[in-house]
Amino acid sequence: MADSSGEVFIIKTNDRKTGVPALLKHFDLTGYKGLQVALKANFNSADPFPASTHIDTLRAIVKELNDAEAKQVTLAERSGMGNTEHVLEQMGVYALSRELGFEPVALDNVDKDGWVKFERGETHWLRGFYLAKVFHDADRIVQTCCLKTHRFGGHFTLSMKNSVGMVAKKVPGGMYDYMWELHGSPFQRQMIAEINNHYNLDFVIMDGIKAFISGGPDKGTLVEPNLLLASKDRVALDAVGTTILKMYGAQGKIADEKVFEQDQLKRAAQLGFGVKSAKEIKITSLNDESRIESEKIKQILRT
Repeated sequence: MADSSGEVFIIKTNDRKTGVPALLKHFDLTGYKGLQVALKANFNSADPFPASTHIDTLRAIVKELNDAEAKQVTLAERSGMGNTEHVLEQMGVYALSRELGFEPVALDNVDKDGWVKFERGETHWLRGFYLAKVFHDADRIVQTCCLKTHRFGGHFTLSMKNSVGMVAKKVPGGMYDYMWELHGSPFQRQMIAEINNHYNLDFVIMDGIKAFISGGPDKGTLVEPNLLLASKDRVALDAVGTTILKMYGAQGKIADEKVFEQDQLKRAAQLGFGVKSAKEIKITSLNDESRIESEKIKQILRT
């Protein structure tokens, strides 16, 4: 499905205005002209970055897509902690949409026809799950995630975990709570990976200028790696993100297990929609300051 070349670009900076375009120079956006682009950010709650996508990161990404002459950019979101419309309003997304001309969609308000059902198949989802149709029908899918731990069973919430916000909690007219199932399941982390096996992703930008190394997703112990990362391969990116959390002192399963023994990454490797091991990952530093971090990441990935 996705491009599994495994290359992850990394730049050390705290300037999103220049850092995001520097990353996106390494992705060919000429093919986006005239296309429908669905954008998934991280607006799970109305808490400030790194709990939620920084508005300057969103601004920089949308500007690049506008410059590429995408026909329509649609940001679709389902918040897990709070009403999505209220979260998007509080975080400045609606104001930014008026400034830059993209369409924000609160998935809480989407009717039954706005969801696509994926049956259980070989997944751990007891009844399958519903993915927002806006992502299913888009010509291109772009994502931006944060760098943080997850205290409610995910262990970490990076690109793959961010995809949970594309999935219905309840389908209009139905009573079944898919998020209750997810968060109550011993297979939560495998289920997260399985969502990702059902849609293509063109590229993802991870904002690691700040990160949570405990707690999360809404609050936690804060560190400042001052890193921006990007990849076409969400598995490679999440492996690098997990490594950075290790480097900065995250404990528990993140510290105790090798990167590709983490449940999310192990299941993703089994499904094969991205890299299957650390040796397939190529890290490309975009400035001198990021090279030291990159070498540390490579060393941890190799062990």
